Amino acid sequence: MLKRILIVMLLSLPLVAWAFFKPVRILAPELAGVTCINEHICIDDPSRLAEASDLYQSALQFVASSISEIERPPRVVFCTTEICNESFGFKAAANAIGTFGIVISPRAWKPYYLRHEMIHHLQKERLGNFRGWLVTPNWFIEGMAYLLSEDPRPELPEQLQQYRSQFATWYQQVGKEQLWQEAAKL
Repeated sequence: MLKRILIVMLLSLPLVAWAFFKPVRILAPELAGVTCINEHICIDDPSRLAEASDLYQSALQFVASSISEIERPPRVVFCTTEICNESFGFKAAANAIGTFGIVISPRAWKPYYLRHEMIHHLQKERLGNFRGWLVTPNWFIEGMAYLLSEDPRPELPEQLQQYRSQFATWYQQVGKEQLWQEAAKL
């Protein structure tokens, strides 16, 4: 009897995760109502595929040339509606879910937003999902993404502005060549 209960619990775990931890939907976005055009681009409105593809390729090339190459390019879900974005559990403009993927809301269809999230993806590739999420300081994680994505906003909310400034000072000292070695020491 205990075996059956354990089996039922194990089999129901994915359904529970799907229902209550919506970011897990990045693993099978088709089930959340979007169309995956290929392994990297999913979209809720295929008529905007050309725009999404251009944003994706541009951001990938930007990150590779200005920081370093992404080893496993992420899946990106391009949402054209807030309903799509919220189906992944988000209200923010854009979100990277570790190295599993990125969700772009209708407000984030701008190059610097996708570059920012791809930088987060790169951070998780280089530092590891756990370390990049829980161990590495926020000033590094967010400061790097805001500064190196070339976010054009001159002023960010106070905490984010401080992170960007702190990362800029640190980055000026370590340089591009030592970025990942020094980041691992944080």
